[in-house]
Amino acid sequence: MPTFTALTTLTGKKQAEALAEAMEGLEPEPTGVGIFEIEDGSGLWEVGGYFTESPDLVELALLAAAFGARDFAVSEVPETDWVAHVRRELAPVEAGRFFLYGSHDADKVPGDCIPLLIEAAMAFGTGHHGTTLGCLRALDRLMTQGFVAGKVADIGCGTAVLAMAAARVWDGTFVASDIDQVAVDVAEANLKANGMEGQVHCVEAAGFDHPDITANAPYDLIFANILKGPLVALAPDLAAHLRPGGYAILSGILNEQADEVRKVYFQSGINFVEDEKIGDWTTLLLQKKA
Repeated sequence: MPTFTALTTLTGKKQAEALAEAMEGLEPEPTGVGIFEIEDGSGLWEVGGYFTESPDLVELALLAAAFGARDFAVSEVPETDWVAHVRRELAPVEAGRFFLYGSHDADKVPGDCIPLLIEAAMAFGTGHHGTTLGCLRALDRLMTQGFVAGKVADIGCGTAVLAMAAARVWDGTFVASDIDQVAVDVAEANLKANGMEGQVHCVEAAGFDHPDITANAPYDLIFANILKGPLVALAPDLAAHLRPGGYAILSGILNEQADEVRKVYFQSGINFVEDEKIGDWTTLLLQKKA
């Protein structure tokens, strides 16, 4: 089904909101209308509508004139098989000894790696983002140093790739949680696709707020690949659920935010070990005081 866009710009948020509201009454009706500020200091706002039928150009011209906006630019978006497109773009990822791949690249899996099949899906964590990649590399370095974890928690798990990576190399108890049930469902599907059903217990939870997570504490290793704000708020709980001498691998942190996160965790008794910057993102490896 073809999709059409109609975009314009005008000055002022109130005018933009009023124009967007007026667009809702167009025939054919748009499937969605949105506004956002163009952050270049110009004071301009962009208003856009999305249509499954070609919009009425006369009506759009009248609206633009009525609200003092520029003429609408109308375009037809070509039909795209986005699943196939994403698969073509997502090449396999090597992170130390881990090899993440989609089913379309199954023939590229090396024989001397730890393979993880992760399809491009609705949950974050295919390994292409610097945060997931940084976490896997930190795990790989811990393994090289001889560290072994019998209990692992993956908080904000997304695809559960981090919990799965740990469960591939160690025997023990592995728990993965996410605040989004869609992510939990995707995590379960990934476990099944990798022949790992039952090896990671997946739950819907905010942070550590689940009886199954609490029951298995303290953990030898905790992953938390989320964002700076939730990471800062999570520090006391993470410290309480991590055994003395245990490690935490944190990511989802912009480079300029890393020092603040480090300080917060130090105040909770978790010391800085090392970090790695990949693009705009920093991954922290921390260890709780013994």
